[in-house]
Amino acid sequence: MKLVIDIGNSLAKLAVFNGNEIIDFQTINKVDVGVLNITLLNYPQITSSILSSVAQHDIHINELLTQHGFFIELSQSTPVPFINKYSTPDTLGKDRIAIASAAVQKYPNENVLIIDTGTSITYDFVNNRREYLGGGISPGLNMRFKALHNFTHRLPLIHMPDPEEKINLVGDSTESSILTGVVNGLKAEVESTINQYNYLYSPLKVVISGGDYKYFEKLVKSNIFASPNIVIWGLKNILDFNESN
Repeated sequence: MKLVIDIGNSLAKLAVFNGNEIIDFQTINKVDVGVLNITLLNYPQITSSILSSVAQHDIHINELLTQHGFFIELSQSTPVPFINKYSTPDTLGKDRIAIASAAVQKYPNENVLIIDTGTSITYDFVNNRREYLGGGISPGLNMRFKALHNFTHRLPLIHMPDPEEKINLVGDSTESSILTGVVNGLKAEVESTINQYNYLYSPLKVVISGGDYKYFEKLVKSNIFASPNIVIWGLKNILDFNESN
C-alpha cells in the first residue's frame, strides 16, 4: 500500500492506495504526526509514501514516514516521468509538477490541458511527446470575490455560491453583479483558454480538476473530463516512478 499526502494552500488531502485503487481518502485542515499515526496504525501494510507541501510543515512528519518504508518529499529536483521544458523549473509549483505527471500517466502520447480550480486557477499543458511546456496562473473564484471587497471601499464580500445556483448574465443588484462578473467571467476565461489551446494543439484532451471543479462541470463535453483529485493521482505516479528507478 502507498500513502499520498498533499498539503495545499487551504486544505490537506491524504489518500491510501491499494494498487491503483484509493481505499481511504481524507480532506483535513492540518496534517500532523497524530493524524499520520492513526492512518499508519489503520493501514500497517503501507510501505511507501510521498508528501507534497506548499508551505512549511512539521519535520517530524518526514521522520515518521521515513520509518515506514520508502519516502519522498516532492521537490523541484525530484525525478519525474515527463520532460520538463519550463524555463524556470526551480519555480514550478509542486501541484503543477504532480498535475503534469498525472497527465502523462492518464493520457500517454496525447496533448493534454489540465485546469486546476483551487485557490488559484492553473492551466498546465503537456504535449504528445511527454513534454511539459507550462501554462498559466489566474486568480481563483474565492480570491476574486475577496479582491473586489478588499481593494474597494464599498463592494461587499460575496461568498461562494452553490455550484447548482443559476447566475443570470445581467446582474440587477450589486451582489448579483459581482456574482455574474466573477463566476460567469471566469467560466468565459476557461472556455476561451480551452478554445485557444485546442486551436494550437488539436487533438486535445482537457481535464478540469480541483476544489471548485463543480462550477465548471457544464463545460464537460466529449473531449473534456472532470477529475477532482488529479494532484493526488499525479503524486502517486511520481512515487511509482521513483520506486521503480
